[in-house]
Amino acid sequence: MTPVSMNEVQCDSRRWYWWIHILVPLLAFGGLVWVFLQHGLLGVFEADIPPIENLMIQRITFTPEHIVLHVFNDGPEPVTVAQLTVNEVLWQFSMEPTITLEPLERGWVSIFYPWTDGDPLSFTLISRNGVTFEKDIDVSFLTPVLDKVHIQTFILLGLYVGVIPVLLGLLWFPWMRRFKENGYSFFLALTIGLLLFLGVDTLAEGLELIEEVPGALNGEGLLLIGILLSVLILGSVSYRTEFAVQKFGGDTRSLVWGYLIALGIGFHNLGEGLAIGSAYALGEVALGGALVLGFMAHNLTEGIAIVAPMIRHAFTMKRAFPHLVLMGLLAGGPTIVGTLLGGFAYSPVVGVLFLGIGSGAIFDVSFDILHHMAGGRWKSLFTLSNVLGFLLGLLLMYGTGILVLL
Repeated sequence: MTPVSMNEVQCDSRRWYWWIHILVPLLAFGGLVWVFLQHGLLGVFEADIPPIENLMIQRITFTPEHIVLHVFNDGPEPVTVAQLTVNEVLWQFSMEPTITLEPLERGWVSIFYPWTDGDPLSFTLISRNGVTFEKDIDVSFLTPVLDKVHIQTFILLGLYVGVIPVLLGLLWFPWMRRFKENGYSFFLALTIGLLLFLGVDTLAEGLELIEEVPGALNGEGLLLIGILLSVLILGSVSYRTEFAVQKFGGDTRSLVWGYLIALGIGFHNLGEGLAIGSAYALGEVALGGALVLGFMAHNLTEGIAIVAPMIRHAFTMKRAFPHLVLMGLLAGGPTIVGTLLGGFAYSPVVGVLFLGIGSGAIFDVSFDILHHMAGGRWKSLFTLSNVLGFLLGLLLMYGTGILVLL
């Protein structure tokens, strides 16, 4: 036997050796599962215990004299819908795909009901085992349909709320360029205050939205995945930026910061768009109008955060203009996506994931700016101008945020 063939035999034996070590635990686990399914725990859990049923009514859509309940089986057992009441009155219904939903299966309950605009309605689904699942609608309202008029409406909402205010905020760039070194540190501190407020606000929105996510889909895990995903990706971008700075100069860092800030704000504005779109879709027009006016003022100040890293370097308006436009679209554009999703296909799962990505991105770029300002001397951050800038950033976000609630 030649030396080459001996090496091949050794490689094959090593390959089999590793495969055995990989498969043995899996085969042993499969055997354990088989034993448990065959013998259980001597019948301890085979008593006559009522099944655990959990049916979520996720969304209700209204068309003339017709209502559809979008339901999801969030429990470990099949659920059979036996009866339905509307305002405590039994009502006929049909259900797709069948009246029995398997775990993690979706269904649609169809009701022909003579509802009128503005009526409060209460729906109760009753399972075959007598378990009830309720959903209340404060104001009945015709659900927007995917047509040209409604698409234009939600796009305009996104423009008014996100794109235009952010672009207007960027117009402060020529004025901010007049400031010297102290002014640069002041505006960076102000930016950190703005971003941290937005980050906490975005995280709070995600935590609140988790309640609407089916338990089987683990909303907390989705939020954590979104946060870590953005932190890891943007962390790698920041790492590569340092090499680009050494090659092309400090202007590169300023541009990257501007784009990263715009990206984080964009995910935050996506959440705002979801809130506004869903408010209009649910008939809460007054609430939607208040949200629009409040978020317009709120987003105007976000332009300061985007341009602040760029004021120190010699960016002419001719050079800065295309970057400012792209940053404004990156920060404000997701609002349009949010209003469309919220109005036509609102999904708490998607909302939680993107809010997690947004909060992680905002916190990551905030720390990046803070670390650069400190330069290894963290106590040097606490100058009067930095503290005042940070507090002003918080107060700006807090003050414009109050307008949303008025």
